[in-house]
Amino acid sequence: MNWLTDAHIHLSDDEFKPELPFMLTAMEKIGLKACCVSMDYSSSIATLNLSEQSSLVLPFLGIHPEKADGDLESVVNLITENSNKISGIGEIGLDKTYVSDDAGFNRQVSVFEKMLSLAEKLEKPISVHSRRTLEEIFSILPSYHLKGVLLHWFAGNKKQLQKAMDIGSYVSYGPAMIYSQDKQILLSQTESSKILLETDGPVKFSKCFGYKTAQITFMPSVLFCASQILGKRYDEMLEIIEKNTNSYLGI
Repeated sequence: MNWLTDAHIHLSDDEFKPELPFMLTAMEKIGLKACCVSMDYSSSIATLNLSEQSSLVLPFLGIHPEKADGDLESVVNLITENSNKISGIGEIGLDKTYVSDDAGFNRQVSVFEKMLSLAEKLEKPISVHSRRTLEEIFSILPSYHLKGVLLHWFAGNKKQLQKAMDIGSYVSYGPAMIYSQDKQILLSQTESSKILLETDGPVKFSKCFGYKTAQITFMPSVLFCASQILGKRYDEMLEIIEKNTNSYLGI
């Protein structure tokens, strides 16, 4: 049986709580796994707890750039103490949207670099938030020897996509790819061995999704769309994504 993995979802988010038991059952029935990313210390704890409920939940712990002012030491200790239980470190990265001055961005950079050092030391893959900061991230990543790098929700241009390929990063595409021509073009120009798929739930999507909260059960539709864009059979695309996911996770 081939498993389809959501490479980036906030499955431990409070918005999913009421329906989580049903989601976990659906994941088992459909053949879905989830790289469950975290935002801060409290969500990292929730992610760990969720992974203990189901082996289909692959826990990623970390500090999102929006939470860069949070308790860095507590998250570092949590990751270190649970290094044998976690699948990766994330969601980490940079985003100037959340800061108002250079001092705030420098704090993000400091936290990001600490997370990268930890990922290097523990030999864990990372899930990176890179909204409008790809160039800064490209300048930082080469300083670290990282096991697997995912630039989640890739939104760069063609030149930046080529740079991501040159440094061996994975890039992921989500439900927006179903209706966004820009995303479809980027997918078509991505090396097939570096493609991952995601929902980024509980993000809400417009167009055909009617601003519904993204569910992990959207994943078969995302996979089908990718297969159509790349001219591959559904089962062929599933095999590619499973192989890429295992390579990214180092399993």
